[in-house]
Formats: sequence, C-alpha cells, structure tokens
Amino acid sequence: MKKKAILLLFLGVIGLLSAQINKDQEQLRAIYDQALTNGKAYDWLNYLSNQIGGRLSGSVQAQHAVEYTKKQLDSLGLDRVWLQPVMVPKWVRGTAEFAYFETQPGLTTNVPICALGGSVATPDGGLKAALVEVQGIEDLEKLGKEKIEGKIVFYNRPMDPTQISTFTAYSGCVDQRYAGAMEAAKYGAVGVLVRSMNLRLDDYPHTGSMSYGDTPAENRIPAAAISTKGAELLSATLKLNPSIKFYFHQTCKVFPDTESYNVIGEIKGSEFPDEIMIVGGHLDSWDLGDGSHDDGAGVVQSMEVLRLIKANGYKPKRTIRVVLFMNEENGLRGGNKYAEVAKSKKENHVFALESDAGGFTPRGFSFDCSDANFNQVKSWESLFEPYLIHMFVRGGSGADVGPLKDENIVLAGLRPDSQRYFDHHHAENDTFEHVNKRELELGAATMASLVYLFDTYGTVKPAKIKG
Repeated sequence: MKKKAILLLFLGVIGLLSAQINKDQEQLRAIYDQALTNGKAYDWLNYLSNQIGGRLSGSVQAQHAVEYTKKQLDSLGLDRVWLQPVMVPKWVRGTAEFAYFETQPGLTTNVPICALGGSVATPDGGLKAALVEVQGIEDLEKLGKEKIEGKIVFYNRPMDPTQISTFTAYSGCVDQRYAGAMEAAKYGAVGVLVRSMNLRLDDYPHTGSMSYGDTPAENRIPAAAISTKGAELLSATLKLNPSIKFYFHQTCKVFPDTESYNVIGEIKGSEFPDEIMIVGGHLDSWDLGDGSHDDGAGVVQSMEVLRLIKANGYKPKRTIRVVLFMNEENGLRGGNKYAEVAKSKKENHVFALESDAGGFTPRGFSFDCSDANFNQVKSWESLFEPYLIHMFVRGGSGADVGPLKDENIVLAGLRPDSQRYFDHHHAENDTFEHVNKRELELGAATMASLVYLFDTYGTVKPAKIKG
C-alpha cells in the first residue's frame, strides 16, 4: 500500500511537471506568434530612425526620442510610465571633418575620417604634421618622446579576424580609440588618428567615445578615426614614403552638461510586486547614422517585451520594467543614475536584461549570475530549441544594467549573431534599411520569453550562511 502511494505521488509530480512544461511551451509559442504577426518594434524603430535620426546625448533629437518613446509606452496601458532626470554630457561634432595625406607639396589624397566623441577641435586652419604609425599604446614607450613629439600618432591595430566572437575582436583593440590621445599626448604628439573598429574594408569611419583622463585642457590633442580602407592606404603609403604629412580639420566642441531623461514604464507584479525585473536598451546613439542597430533595436525590442506581455494577457507575478537609458555611448550617466536611485529607494532588483548588440538574428544570451541561477537557465534550453536559440553562456550582460550588479541579481544580455554588427557600429551606415524586420521581431520575442520564465520561476536566492 505504501509503495502504491509513493508511485501515485511520483506519477502526480511527473504529471504536474509535464503540465507546466506544456504551459511554458504554449506561452513561448504565443509570444513568438504575437511578435511575428502583430509586432510593433519595426514601426517604432522606423520612426526613431527616419523621423528623429541620430540621438546623441544632449541633442534635440535625443529629447525628441524621449518624448516619442514615453508617448508610445503611455499608449500600451502600463501601470506606470515616467521620466527619470539625469544630467548628460553635450558634445557637438560641428562641420564635416576633412583630411588628406600629402606625399609631396601640392600632391594630396583625401581619406575619410570622423572626430572621436569627446575630442577637441583642431586649430582653426586644421592640423598638419608628420605621422608615426604604431600597432597599439604599448608601442609609444618603445618609440619614446624623441620619435613622437610634434607628430600625429597613427594607431593602426586592426580587429583580429580570427576571433569568431567579434566583440572579443573589438575589445582587443578598442583601447587605442579610448585612451590613445591621452597616452600620445604624454609623448608630445600633436594629434592622433585611429583605425576604425571594423572587420570589413570600407570607406566608413567609425566614431566612439574617447577620454583624456586627467590631461589638462591645454594639453589635449585632437583625435579622429580613419576608415579601414583609408588606414590600409595610409599605412602602405607611409611605408613607401615615411616623410608624408597628414592634414585634418574638425570643429567639435564640448558644452556644459545638460538635463535629459531615462524613460521608464512598468507592469506591477501581482504576487511579488517588490521583486523588480527590468529589460532595456540605450536611447542615445552616435550622430553619424540614425542608430538603428546601436541601439534603436534594443530600445524597441525592450518596449515590445512589455507590449507582448500585455497583448497575450499574461499577468506577471513580479514587477516588470522597461528602462530606456540615456547616455550609454559617451558617459553611462543613465545606467548609473538608474542604479543610484534604485539603491537609494532600496528597491529589490532580481533580474535585468539588456539588448545592445544589434537587431540581428538572436542566438541566445550571456549571463552574469550565480552557478545556481545559470543551472536554472540551462534547464530551459529545450524550450528555446524550436526557435533556434542555442547559446546560453556565462559572460557580460550590458553596460547599462551593470551598475545594478550584486549577489542577488541575475544580469543578462541578448546575444544576436555578431558577424555584421561592427560593419555598422558607430558609423554612417548604421541606418534603418540595414535592420531586418523578422530578425528584430525574433529578438524581441526571445527576450520576452526569458522574462516570462524568470517571472514564472523566480531567481535562485543565495544560501544564507548560518552564524
């Protein structure tokens, strides 16, 4: 009799588990169906990209994006939508940059460049000097001040094409863009030119943030990026004729900080309203293109997550927020402000998902979390297999959700296919026509599915050590 009772109990548990798996499968199917047949993300992105355009922090376009996305969130019938003030830097590119190299007096070849974000301008008439080519910051010390002083330092280390993860290739050489001017100035350089962070050979220079650190204002030197084709041509010419001169002109300027906003909307949890889950992307972008992949895609996918939850009639147990962060590109002020306010209010954030890797085909997620939470995620793999989502890895999450990190939270990042991302990253060709509608919608559905699962099962809390 006892064995029979145990068997019945076991069969009952199996039945409950099977019923829950079926329910999860049905919920994910409903999410994907809704996203692929009635999705709003592509229309939202169309407006952000083609009606507003590039949304550099502190710009009129950034403010228009704040107003537009708040209006769209208001229309979704969320429990609350609000703006969170944040002071952001204001850097303006100015007139179009111009550059050439001179092989002999009067014989010049134009090359495509753009100022790096945060750079100072060249003198009014431009800057012309000899070049010294290096493969990275570490080469400066080897050359010494004698060979660098009075010259333009040309950083020409390419992204490593053997890295399958293009983000790994990017991280392997982005230091020359970020800190190149600061370090070259120490050796008396008068300017820096940086090879664009791009695996493809093309004529698009890629901007991005740079820092002068604690370099005094009077010692700061102008910094620009050169396209990959331009870098190849310049390097080859320099080898043939080391005495060539390089000229560039840019009029960028830094203004005082200005007020902007994070845009936030939430659905209140029905059972655990004090447990907060967020999903987000950054609303600002660089000014060369319209920021469709970086990070308009992440913005509209995050908005779509909450719309999908509402459209499918799902009542979340936990509070789910969308956060559209301002100023990821050149300051991370929005992410830091959100975390600061959350900590001051003692809010309990248990999960945060960011989309900031483009609107390409989703492949999976990376997680910054405990072993127990990662094991739980791995148990959900079979639910995602029908959608060709197969990558669940440990690693980084996203810059804007990073400041929330503590032992209680699961941080995650959507990981789309990355092979084309750096063709567009921070460049003039980061535009709407390069985003595929279906890929964008699949990414939003994938994010919503992970949010649903964490809401349903919760996070695994760290074990308390008994004293």
